[in-house]
Amino acid sequence: MKKLIALVFSVFAATAQASGGSNLQHSGADLSDADSLKHGAALFVNYCMSCHSLKYVRYSRMAADLGLTEDEVMGSLNFTGAKFGEAMTVAMTAADGEKWLGKAPPDLSLVARVRGGPDWIYTYLKSFYRDPARPLGWNNVLFPGASMPHVLWEQQGVQSAVFDAPHGGPAGAAPVFARFEQVQPGQLSAEEYDKVARDIANFLQYAAEPAALQRQRFGVWVLLFLVALTGLSWVLKREYWRDVH
Repeated sequence: MKKLIALVFSVFAATAQASGGSNLQHSGADLSDADSLKHGAALFVNYCMSCHSLKYVRYSRMAADLGLTEDEVMGSLNFTGAKFGEAMTVAMTAADGEKWLGKAPPDLSLVARVRGGPDWIYTYLKSFYRDPARPLGWNNVLFPGASMPHVLWEQQGVQSAVFDAPHGGPAGAAPVFARFEQVQPGQLSAEEYDKVARDIANFLQYAAEPAALQRQRFGVWVLLFLVALTGLSWVLKREYWRDVH
């Protein structure tokens, strides 16, 4: 039993370490914020969808869920020539991705679920820093060695990462991240860029489970129905046992 408990704790620890653990920043993403979802959708198709697809999300479904018309979607959110009822995929092939970026960009339909929620995406988008040693000149504190360049650098600006030498660790241990230092200001303030990262994370949280919006709307009515059913069942039980006693 002790070995089983230790194994369970080790699995949880490994999962937390892989997803960033306690280093994640709270995004404040809220699926009930329609404006945030719409803004996140616009940001995603403009900055992310040149490489990353959402093969499990259809334009028509997104329009219905976010309160958008077909004209709004096709005119402002569809730059691939896909039909309104088709999935949000990109023209870039896996071979093109490997040739240009060193690795094929993954589909991001389920990234929010795989990484445990929008906080990981939010922290990831804020953790890029300039690293001349990398092929594309960028690295990421949360996901070291990431092949993705910082596509939002003009908005956030350029920052460098400061690392401290490890204290009390084994010889040759990796340096410990300490802080970011701004090298070049961006077009947005820190608060404005936080909103950009938050809205993208919120949209990808929606993309990972579009039915969550409907589930939340229907959940209130389901709970009310169960309460009413419980009351009727209690009245029926009381009437039935009155004759028995």
